[in-house]
Amino acid sequence: MTTRQTRWSQFGVLITVFFFWGFVAASNDILIPVFKHAFDLTQAQSQLVSVAFYVAYTVGSLIYVGVSKAIGMDLLNRIGYKNGICLGLAISAVGTLLFYPAANNGSFHLMISGLFVVGLGFSLQQIAANPLAIVMGNPKTGSQRLTMAGGINNLGTTIGPLLVSIAIFGSVASGGTTASIESVKTPYLILGVAFLVVAALLKFSSVPNHIDLEEVTESEAQDTGKLIHKSSALAYPQLVLGMLAIFVYVGVEVSTISNLPAYLEESHGVPTSSIAPYVSLYWASLMIGRWTGAAGAFNVTSGARNALMLILPYLAFGVFLAVNSIARHDVSQFYGYAFVIVVMILATFASRGNPARMLLYFALCGIVALLIGMSTSGKTAAVAFISVGLFCSTMWPCIFALAISGLGRNTNQGSSLLIMMIMGGGIVSWIQGSIADSYGIQISFVVGVVCFAYLAFYAWRTTRILRAQGIDLDKLAASDSH
Repeated sequence: MTTRQTRWSQFGVLITVFFFWGFVAASNDILIPVFKHAFDLTQAQSQLVSVAFYVAYTVGSLIYVGVSKAIGMDLLNRIGYKNGICLGLAISAVGTLLFYPAANNGSFHLMISGLFVVGLGFSLQQIAANPLAIVMGNPKTGSQRLTMAGGINNLGTTIGPLLVSIAIFGSVASGGTTASIESVKTPYLILGVAFLVVAALLKFSSVPNHIDLEEVTESEAQDTGKLIHKSSALAYPQLVLGMLAIFVYVGVEVSTISNLPAYLEESHGVPTSSIAPYVSLYWASLMIGRWTGAAGAFNVTSGARNALMLILPYLAFGVFLAVNSIARHDVSQFYGYAFVIVVMILATFASRGNPARMLLYFALCGIVALLIGMSTSGKTAAVAFISVGLFCSTMWPCIFALAISGLGRNTNQGSSLLIMMIMGGGIVSWIQGSIADSYGIQISFVVGVVCFAYLAFYAWRTTRILRAQGIDLDKLAASDSH
């Protein structure tokens, strides 16, 4: 691809799939406490919802690598990126159909099997869509474009828990407090139809089916003579370390919110039927952070960009307040969160467009947030745990952009390996759930502290690795700001 400007009409179609990834992932957090009570599960057992969904990404990525080897070339290069996303949507639609017999038979195992198949489809969509979002325009703003796509993802995560909660429990105003397992099937059947509609729209859109990855890599480097050309993505240290970074990042993001309902119920007496606005705020926090980070993707003056970085986060916060008000939740208890957002905005400004610096600052903020949550009680602790969403917000695009920088023709393989590590969302959640069963829910959040500590290390180390390969992140960011 030779285009230097973002093709917004194409990009707008592409990011619809990001919306659905968020919608389903956040809706799982409503299913976890519902299944826990309906099937009388322990906290660790309830996390099998996350395990099934996120481990599916690993299995899907392994299948991708296996098929690519079997046909003797990269699968996406054979069938095309757009076709790959459409196929992934069709697979996910099949998974939603399993909710119908699962709900009729009251089968927990069949339900998590349905989520597993949905996750399989998502893995193929992610392998294709993430690098596509990065290269659909100027490579210098690739991470910001992926951040913008993530912001749309989190519009889905903000709306998903509310719609699924209303579908399962009925209107909050009507006093619905118990969930019927059969009520789970309708929202997922509707979701399956939506997957197929988006697949049809995408198929006939102008989204490119093939991209030139070598050209993108050369445009990233200040010194192309230092670029390394390896036969395997695993030969690049930024990718190998990035795989573990994706594992722990998705781990802390998912485990924090997956275990938050149990913490709120145990420490604050919040019933399962009233958990939706808290879950919604957590995922809205990711939207708030990503909308802030996405300001850099617009081709505007630095002054206008700075203004957007101040306006967009509160616009996103306004979306959260609006949708929860429409759902008849009491949002006045969350007004003070506007002050927490200031910390995230300051960290974004301080990063100056460098994805490694942003990852470092946000990881340090995440550690502080978790330590405050673990050492305090009441509303302070709840807000601290929820604010982890703010500091996880831009980590995905930062890690992804850092990990595939300089990979060239190995970018697709690198992308599939990174998607494989999304399994951290299930495994880390299960580890935290097990610690919660043994030592208490509040102390279990120490798992997230360890995850953030590694992410801070990755940010520091990768800067030096890429510089040795002729890619200076500060110069790349500076060249885009002029």
